Amino acid sequence: MLSFEIKSPETDEEFKRYYHLRWLLLRAPWGQAEGSEVDDIESDCFHLMAHSDDDVIAVARLQFNTAKQAQIRYMAVKPACQRQGIGRQIIRRMEHEASSHAVDTIILDARENAVPFYQALGYRVTGKSYLLFDEIQHYRMEKKLPAPPL
Repeated sequence: MLSFEIKSPETDEEFKRYYHLRWLLLRAPWGQAEGSEVDDIESDCFHLMAHSDDDVIAVARLQFNTAKQAQIRYMAVKPACQRQGIGRQIIRRMEHEASSHAVDTIILDARENAVPFYQALGYRVTGKSYLLFDEIQHYRMEKKLPAPPL
């Protein structure tokens, strides 16, 4: 079993490696330029990365759409590191972060091959959302978070 740690990137170097993996897994295979993995709201979001030694192996971002709704975006785990609980732990940390901000619903747009992963974590498909790069079908998924204890 792979040994890894999940943390928020903090230094410029950590963010550089975080964004590079995001580009490598989610943009480069479709010929998108490096830099296309970054948008104009990055500084307003919560970021997580998993690393094993000095290797970044997974990334994800939580953006706050409204006071009650957050969205998981740019979730990716290196193929060689999948099915080891890394993605599951990242999602749980994202949910915890959302709950700590009084968010009650998380949405996301999952690539078709990732839908079963999210369903296993309690997310439900609400419909097709968009077709990325004219070939990658995405599905809108949603999960209601439990109310925090009083």
